[in-house]
Amino acid sequence: MKPFSLALFFALGLVTPLVASDSSDRRANTVVLDAAGVQNLRIATEVNEPGDFAETVFALGRIEVYPGNRAVISSRIPGSAHEVFIKIDHAVEKGQPAIVIESRQVGHPPPRITLNAPITGLVSAVEVVPGQPVSPDDTLAEIIDLSEVYALARVPEQLASQLKSGQRAMLSVTAVAGESFTADLEHLGALADPVSGTVEAAFHVDNADLKLRPGMRAEFSIVVSQRANVTSVPRSALQGTPANRFVYVKDFELPHAFVKTPVVTGQSNDRRVEILNGLLPFDEVVTRGAYSLAFAGGGTLSLKEALDAAHGHEHNADGSEISRSSGASDAAAHPHEDAHDHHGSTPWKILSAVLFLALVGVSFLKSRQR
Repeated sequence: MKPFSLALFFALGLVTPLVASDSSDRRANTVVLDAAGVQNLRIATEVNEPGDFAETVFALGRIEVYPGNRAVISSRIPGSAHEVFIKIDHAVEKGQPAIVIESRQVGHPPPRITLNAPITGLVSAVEVVPGQPVSPDDTLAEIIDLSEVYALARVPEQLASQLKSGQRAMLSVTAVAGESFTADLEHLGALADPVSGTVEAAFHVDNADLKLRPGMRAEFSIVVSQRANVTSVPRSALQGTPANRFVYVKDFELPHAFVKTPVVTGQSNDRRVEILNGLLPFDEVVTRGAYSLAFAGGGTLSLKEALDAAHGHEHNADGSEISRSSGASDAAAHPHEDAHDHHGSTPWKILSAVLFLALVGVSFLKSRQR
């Protein structure tokens, strides 16, 4: 046997089991559903495309009134409240009549003054009722402007050095489910809290729709750095244990079929996880329903049924092609052999590498013979 034929024989002998093994693994890790199964599991996918990836610091905190956006109403003269127009938790406009005070000075009737709202906002407190005596040191009412608010985060002190004024954060507030708010870091606290081991970080938040209210608890995802052209998936897509991570990828050929695909992960933030290896460009990754797929077994359809419908001819029970007596006629009649394997290019990469090594060996032998 010639050296090249011998090398090719061994190369094919090595690759054939690898191809069969890869094909078998793919079939075993494929979940095939019908249209109803996809709808019931509420499957949603996302096309894998590199993009910007933010590294973040997580912190907890609360919403507070923005400095300068709080005002009180008081009387400069002693007397009694004659009328109270404002109501707690109601909106008022700047200059709107709020309280009428009747002076203690003698008169028929006694002199009266009208106290107007000093700012536009919401009435957060009313401390007086008609007929109640008042004096200049009494706080009669309080108004707060919530068109902008402070979001105060308690950042672990070991992470505080990563924060700088102007950095952006995304806020999630339990009371406003399903929404996130953009905030800009204004300053860090001058002192750390020795009890909690945190530093206060104050963020400015626009709140034109008044959804954020003082006292609400907030979760902060503070962006400390950003990288471009990073492959990542939503956290909901990632399944498995820390040592064995995988995602489900929509099969490019079979309808309603999803392939369990091992991945290698990198950095993560509160929303996404970096994928270092395992995904191909334009893979459709399952972002919702992945957890349910992990417990769906083989799915609602067998792989054989799905392949029969997709290819228009019969397959074996494990999804493989039915063998023919003639290898050449079988290849011509079934051009889709193993095409349903999601990453079918892997065996051919191995074959190319082995053939390359074989050619190198043949060249070496010929040089020795010369």
